[in-house]
Amino acid sequence: MAQLPSLRQELSLTRGAAAPDGSPTWMLHDPAANQFYQLGWPAFEMLSRWTLDDAHKIVDAVNDETTLTVSLDDFEALRRLLQRANLFVSASADSTEHLRAVAEASRMTRAMWLLKHYLLIRIPLWHPMPFLRRCARHVEFVYKPAFWTVVGFCALIGLALVSRRWDSFVHTFRAYADWHGLLAIGLTLAFAKVLHEFGHAFTAYRYGCRVPTMGIAVLVMVPMLYTDTTEAWKLPSRSARLHIGAAGILAELALAAFAALAWSLLPDGPLSAAAFLLATTTWISTVTINASPFMRFDGYFLLSDWLGMPNLHDRAFAFGRWWMREWLFGFGDPQPEPCTPGRRRFLIGFTYVTWLYRLVVFFSIALIVYHTFFKALGMLLFAVEFGWFIVRPMVGEVAACWRRRDQLRWHKQTVRSVMLGTFLLGWLVLPWHNGVGAPAVVGPLRAQGLYAPEAGYVSADTPLPRDGAHVHAGDVLAVLVSPDLEYRLKAARADEAVLHWQVEQQSFDQQLLEEGVALYKRWEAASETVAGLERQTQQLTLRAPFDGTLQTDGEGLASGTWLPRGEHLFDVIDPAGIKGEAFVDEEGIGHVAAGDSARFLASVPEMGTLHCQVTAVDRVNLATLDEPAIGSPYGGPIAAEKQQATHQLVPIVATYRVRIGNCRERTSLSRQMVGTAKLGHARESYAWHMLMQLVAVVEREAGG
Repeated sequence: MAQLPSLRQELSLTRGAAAPDGSPTWMLHDPAANQFYQLGWPAFEMLSRWTLDDAHKIVDAVNDETTLTVSLDDFEALRRLLQRANLFVSASADSTEHLRAVAEASRMTRAMWLLKHYLLIRIPLWHPMPFLRRCARHVEFVYKPAFWTVVGFCALIGLALVSRRWDSFVHTFRAYADWHGLLAIGLTLAFAKVLHEFGHAFTAYRYGCRVPTMGIAVLVMVPMLYTDTTEAWKLPSRSARLHIGAAGILAELALAAFAALAWSLLPDGPLSAAAFLLATTTWISTVTINASPFMRFDGYFLLSDWLGMPNLHDRAFAFGRWWMREWLFGFGDPQPEPCTPGRRRFLIGFTYVTWLYRLVVFFSIALIVYHTFFKALGMLLFAVEFGWFIVRPMVGEVAACWRRRDQLRWHKQTVRSVMLGTFLLGWLVLPWHNGVGAPAVVGPLRAQGLYAPEAGYVSADTPLPRDGAHVHAGDVLAVLVSPDLEYRLKAARADEAVLHWQVEQQSFDQQLLEEGVALYKRWEAASETVAGLERQTQQLTLRAPFDGTLQTDGEGLASGTWLPRGEHLFDVIDPAGIKGEAFVDEEGIGHVAAGDSARFLASVPEMGTLHCQVTAVDRVNLATLDEPAIGSPYGGPIAAEKQQATHQLVPIVATYRVRIGNCRERTSLSRQMVGTAKLGHARESYAWHMLMQLVAVVEREAGG
C-alpha cells in the first residue's frame, strides 16, 4: 500500500468524555479551523500508530495489542475523515492537487453557503482573553453556592411581592407600547444579552477553555451577541460542559430575580421602570430563545451534553428518517446507532417536534424577509427561504426513497402506505369542496317596529290587541295620550285664534294697520304650528302599516301605562317571505354569483336549514358592518373594530355583502336569526382551491 500522508503538526488530541456504552473517546482539535472531531476508541488506537506508515501494519498492531478488532474498511473510513477535514500535510503534487480541488469546490459552493447563511452571519469583534484573565478573580463570587442561595431567596421574595401587585405588574406592559417603550426594551435586552455572553465566557475560562472571539451574529437582520466557546468540547467532564452551556441562561435568570425584587421595593420612577424591563424581558427572551433545544442555541447544547450525544440534531434526524422509512416502506434497515428503546422513542419524538418547530420558524422568517424588502426582492427572498429550508429537505427525502424503489416489496407497511397515499390523493384532487361558507343573518321579508312618538300613557278607550294577533293594514293598534302635546296644541290654538281675530280687525284698527303684512305672516306661522301639532297628535294613534302578525315586548301593554318617547311597543311582521344577507371575504366573493343556491343554517339548531337563492352580490367591500351581531366586538365571527366617534363597526379585512331571498320554505320568521350560509354549488378539489388561493395572493402582492 502507498505511503500514508503525514498528519499536521499543530493538531492536538485530548481525552474526551466516555461514550454512552462506556468506551473512551478523544477530541481531535484543529486550531487553524477551530474545529473539534470526536474519535472513538478504534479510531484513537489507529491514529496513535500512524507512524507505522502502513495501513496493514496499523490494523494488525491494533488487533494484536488491544482487545479491539478493526479492519481495513475501518482504517479507510478514518483516512477519509482526516482527508475531508484537511488534516494531512500537503507533501506531494497529488495532495496539493487535492487541496486545490477542495478549495475550488469551496469557492464553487460559496454561493450556496451565502444562500443558506445570509440570514445568520457572524462578525467577530473582540478577543476577550486578556480581559477575562484580568477580571476573572472579580467574578469568582458568582460561582459560590452562597451566591445562588441569595439568588433563590430574592427570586422567591420577588415573586411573592409581584403576586400581590399582579394587576399593576401586568398593566405596566401597556406603558411600553410606543416607540419610546420599544427603544427601552431594546436597550434592556442588549444589557441582558451582554451579561448572558459574559456568563458563557467567564465560565469557559474558569474551566480552562480558550475564548477566541466574541462578536455579533446577524439573525434575520436582527443583531445578536455570540461567544465562541467551541473549546468546551475538549472537556472530559460533562458537568463542566453543562455549566458553560447554562451560564448565560443562569446569568439572565439571576438578573431577573434581582430586578423583580427591586421593582417591588422601588418607588415609581426611572429605576422602577428599568427594574421592570429587566425582570420581564430577560427571562422571556431566555426561555423562548436561548432555552429552546429545537435550534442550535444554549438549550440544544445543554440537552446534547445531558444526553451525552454530540451532534444531537443530526443523530436524532437520522432516527426520524429511519423510523419514517420503516413505517412507510419497511426497508428493513437497522437503526442508525445502537441505543435503548426509551432513548430511541425520545429521539424520534424529538425529531418530529423539532421539524414542526422549524417549519413554523422558517416560514415566519420567510414572511419577515418578504415584508422587510421591496416587493420584487421580498418575493425572491421568500421563495429562496421557503425553497431552501422547507421544500429542499422534503424533496431530498423523496429522492432518497425513490432511489431505493427497487427494494420495495408488498407487505404490511407498503400496503398501509398505498392506502394512506390513495386516501390523501383522493382528498386533495377529488371535488369535495362545495360552495363558499360565510356568516349570515336572515329575517322576515317585511317587518316594521312601532314606537311611542311622544311621551304619554296608553288610552283606555281603545282595546289593545294581544300578542300574535293577525292585523290588517290601517288597523288601530293603540292610542296614546300625551298631556304635554295636548297642552302645546291648546296653547297654539289659542294663539292662532287671537292672531286670526287681529287679521280680521286690522282694517278697523290703526295700531293693527301699522303692523302691516307682518301680522298676516304671524298668523300663517301660528296656523302652521297648529297643523303640525295636530299631525303629531294623529301620530299618537298607532296603526298597522301592512297585513301581518303582531308581536309585543314582554307581557304586552296595559291601559294607563306611561311610556317615554321612543319606547318600542309593537312589531308587525309579514309572514309571507324571508330575506337575508351573507358576508363573504375577498377569497370567496369570486365564487359567488346571482342565482346561486344558498343554504342557511341557523345558530339555533331547532330551526333547521333554509334553502334560498342568491339575489344580488355587492362588488364593493363594506365600509361599515350594519349587523352588530356578526361583528367580533359582540362575539361574532367577522373581525371588526368599533369606531369610538361614530360607534360603527368597521371590518378589518375586506368583506362583501351577498343578498339572499326566494326561499323555498314557507317558514315565517318572527325575528332576525344569525347563522352560516353555504353559497353556490360548484364543486372543486382542495388542491385546486389551494392553487387558486396561491395565485390570488401572488397576483395581489405583485400588483400591490
